Amino acid sequence: MKIKFLGLCLLVLIFSCKEDKTNKEKVDRKIQQYTIEQFMDNEAIGGGSFSSDNSNLLVSSNRSGIYNVYTIPTKGGEMNAITSSDSTSIFAESYFPNDNRMLLSADGNGDEIDHLYVRDLEGNIKDITPDEGAKSSFYGWSEDDQYLYFGSNKRDSRYFDVYKMSVDDFSSKMIYKDESGLSFSGMSSNENHFALTKSLNTNDSDLSLYNVETKVMTKINETPSANSAQDFSKDNSTFYYTTDDGGEFSYLMSYNLHTKEKKKVQEKSWDISGAGFTSQATYMVVYVNEDGKNVIDVLDTKTMTPIELPDFGDKSITSVSFNDDESWMRMYVGGSNAPSDLYTYNLETKEQHKLTNVLNDEINADDLVTAKVVRYKSFDGTVIPAIYYLPKQASAENKVPAMVWVHGGPGGQTRQGFSSLIQYMVNHGYAVLAVNNRGSSGYGKTFYQMDDLNHGEKDLQDCVEGKNWLATQTEIDGDKIGIIGGSYGGYMTMAALTYTPEEFDVGVNLFGVTNWLRTLKSIPPYWESFRESLYLELGDPFSADSTRLKRISPLFHTDKVTKPLIVLQGAQDPRVLQVESDEIVAGVRKNGVTVEYVLFEDEGHGFVKKENQIEAYSRILEFLDVYLKNENQPIEEDVQKIKG
Repeated sequence: MKIKFLGLCLLVLIFSCKEDKTNKEKVDRKIQQYTIEQFMDNEAIGGGSFSSDNSNLLVSSNRSGIYNVYTIPTKGGEMNAITSSDSTSIFAESYFPNDNRMLLSADGNGDEIDHLYVRDLEGNIKDITPDEGAKSSFYGWSEDDQYLYFGSNKRDSRYFDVYKMSVDDFSSKMIYKDESGLSFSGMSSNENHFALTKSLNTNDSDLSLYNVETKVMTKINETPSANSAQDFSKDNSTFYYTTDDGGEFSYLMSYNLHTKEKKKVQEKSWDISGAGFTSQATYMVVYVNEDGKNVIDVLDTKTMTPIELPDFGDKSITSVSFNDDESWMRMYVGGSNAPSDLYTYNLETKEQHKLTNVLNDEINADDLVTAKVVRYKSFDGTVIPAIYYLPKQASAENKVPAMVWVHGGPGGQTRQGFSSLIQYMVNHGYAVLAVNNRGSSGYGKTFYQMDDLNHGEKDLQDCVEGKNWLATQTEIDGDKIGIIGGSYGGYMTMAALTYTPEEFDVGVNLFGVTNWLRTLKSIPPYWESFRESLYLELGDPFSADSTRLKRISPLFHTDKVTKPLIVLQGAQDPRVLQVESDEIVAGVRKNGVTVEYVLFEDEGHGFVKKENQIEAYSRILEFLDVYLKNENQPIEEDVQKIKG
């Protein structure tokens, strides 16, 4: 089975702020402030499947305002629009292996019910997974290129079965039926071995191999640990997986399917987050999550030593993939101060081509801020890592307000990647400290498990200590520090305003959980295999845990909120329902506290459309300018902005 590779994040450099007032004035004259429209005119590119003749790449881009599908010549040139949706985002999955047909995917305005589509050679687009209410995911192509594999929950909304579909007539048959939450995680190219995982908790999973011929299921791990399937060798003799068994971080292992012998293949001082072979198995690509950024090794499989990759100076390669004959590699290259551009590299001729320029031409890259990794001690001595963005105009003589940024999850991680919203806030004079509080991934399993069953308590104190760290920085106005977050980070924002009401001066809640009892009871059915693990970490709403879940749910304690708040929500969100935001807004307004509410009818869990992003982010900055910087007259509290 040919596996797709996804890449993540980016580079960190330390920014040195000049304290001298004369130099400060020079810096001020050089720093231009940009509008949100200018920041959102940056282009986001994703994917990069090679056509069968290697002449083009198939990519997704939001240049039209939402994501559509485009082709771009491998050696550079104009992008050609394949789709022209003006409502639902459409994403590129892959070229077909032997012709120029294209596999695409789309959901319904953020409802996460993805379908797979084929664009034929005449330009017609057909839904090949049309079952209403069923979610489908592309898994890869067969070794002979005659079939595609996909997962679908059309039989039972709780579980994803695996199907094999003909590329000729799109007829399909089920090849794996899941009836117990054993999630499909990979398959050998001869289809004789399936890798299956069973979630035990939010860190640990059992990993098993199912032999199709013998019907024997073999569990790979001996003790509870974080186990993840990665790939099978081309000759179908060896299975590769990552595990943190006996250690803090995940390392790469091999398992011989015949002898059952296990060997350690690669180990780093950080998590190995992914590994897999190229089509001909000449190379193995290994991803390492090093202090919140991707570090990539492309290994020659004969020697298992890294090959030389192009040098991009102060930017880093964040993702790679290869064409089928392994002559071409596509790369995404960027940094915390630069959105990722798409490059191609010919491994035979060493030709290198930059295909995109995604940073808006109106923005001077020198005006953007490079993230700095910092660490501080929390209330109990636990060391908390964070990503720090300090405005270039900040100094001891020109102190700036700041925001504590909290990632989603629980169990997520703020990484050293480019964020238009963060750069917009920083460009307009707000420092941002993106906290990786206890319970964040990427810093070892002990740190990851430290917030289990104490959410909104010790992890909240980590955020408060982040605020205290900011207040000690000479460039920060310690009397003007707020908190912002999305999803679980939105919950942390509300928890901060509720349970530590005098610590933060304002709160920005993007689609945050406010009633854990309701959220955990309304988990989407397709999360069934993960539901019990989530209950183990957060609590079971159908048990005695409900008492604690109510206690940590801000909705039931809105009378404690005293600081200005803005709430942003998508009406189609299947994870954090709109009612969560509706009710927290109503509850806080009863206190006579300033609350703004921005609701988007055509968004889900996160805002994808540029028009809505511009509205959301501009409203956030306006809110901060009024209630944190105290620059302007207060805006109307009761305005509810509805887009769609």
